[in-house]
Amino acid sequence: MDKEKKILDTALKLFVEFGFHGTPTSKIAKDAGVANGTLFHYFATKETLIKELYVTIKNELNQLLVAQADPNDSIEEAFRKLYFTTINWALVNQDKFYYIQQVHFSPHLAQIPAEVLHEQSKMHIAFIEKAKASGEIKLMPNELLYTLVNSQVMGIYQYALTQSTDQQQDSIEQGFEMIWDLICSQQSTVNKSTSN
Repeated sequence: MDKEKKILDTALKLFVEFGFHGTPTSKIAKDAGVANGTLFHYFATKETLIKELYVTIKNELNQLLVAQADPNDSIEEAFRKLYFTTINWALVNQDKFYYIQQVHFSPHLAQIPAEVLHEQSKMHIAFIEKAKASGEIKLMPNELLYTLVNSQVMGIYQYALTQSTDQQQDSIEQGFEMIWDLICSQQSTVNKSTSN
């Protein structure tokens, strides 16, 4: 494993366990098996390390979501894939998903450049625009829809963690139906019931 990845992996483990303030860079370097100078060679400051780790994890998730995309999918099926892929990834990568939430609810999020955050959400916003244009979902502001769905996904993930393995997928399925009902346009609902 290269030194940069070792530092990122170690930082993830320690930040999740001890928080940002409770994790000095000296501890990260020691546990990663590198010198302090090596850590600062890759990450000039602790703040830089926090941001780079966040971007790395978000890129990993986004690449997975892009790989699931199929232009032939209906809006609902495409949303289903985004939803299930995100939650199932989170259940397998609990430290990484927790870290994303850690950054979201900390002052560190404001330190990440706006263009980086925009890049991270670009795929989701494009999907929302497409879904709104098709009449499938409610005509609400993009950022409101994005925030609404994100908060629901986090809540369902937390609930799924409390369920036994055989109940988790049922809970996740029910969560999908709830979110889809929340954002689905009235016209889409009428069309669906007419076609049935």
